[in-house]
Amino acid sequence: MNNAVIWGAAGGLGQALVAALRAEDWQVHAVTRNDSAAVAALTPHCYAADVADAQSVQRTVQAIAMETSDVALSIYAVGDIASLKLEALTPADFARILNANLTGAYLTAHFSLALLTPEAHMMFVGAVVERLKLPGLSAYVAAKAGLEAFTDTLRKEERKRRVTLVRPGAVNTPFWAKVPFRMPAGALAPAELAQRMLEAHKNGHSGLLDI
Repeated sequence: MNNAVIWGAAGGLGQALVAALRAEDWQVHAVTRNDSAAVAALTPHCYAADVADAQSVQRTVQAIAMETSDVALSIYAVGDIASLKLEALTPADFARILNANLTGAYLTAHFSLALLTPEAHMMFVGAVVERLKLPGLSAYVAAKAGLEAFTDTLRKEERKRRVTLVRPGAVNTPFWAKVPFRMPAGALAPAELAQRMLEAHKNGHSGLLDI
């Protein structure tokens, strides 16, 4: 049985990823910030971690290692956003956005390497940053641009493994309630994005994946 780890499993996309993988008989290790009954209904392998806390991430990876050290797919689907112009953007706000979108990606990848198979696939959910350089989104765009640079470099370091940065145009999740923008027409349903990510995995994708 193939093993996958989903970081951010309680979000709309995270739950869709867990469901899609379970439907194809993957053993899914789902990590959420807090205990989630919805995720627990999808997979028995659930863990709680704060991705911005190195010790919390390390403890969670150790707990997963008690179950498996043969992870073929790791997906980082954690994210946060705020629409705050610089004057209103507090250091705490900036740190929260950076932690969710970038620092957590580093910490989970760093501590998870020992769990991964030699040819494992690491996927990270990013954003089409060139379209999002809008007033109020400086922290979010900076974090996602950093994630793009991080994954591009990681791909060169982990040459035997695949590293994919997924850049969805728009996804129909509660994320949009945090910004004063109208959700674009044609936004993907989380289940559709999850299926397309799984197809990319099956097809051997590595690099940028614009969806």
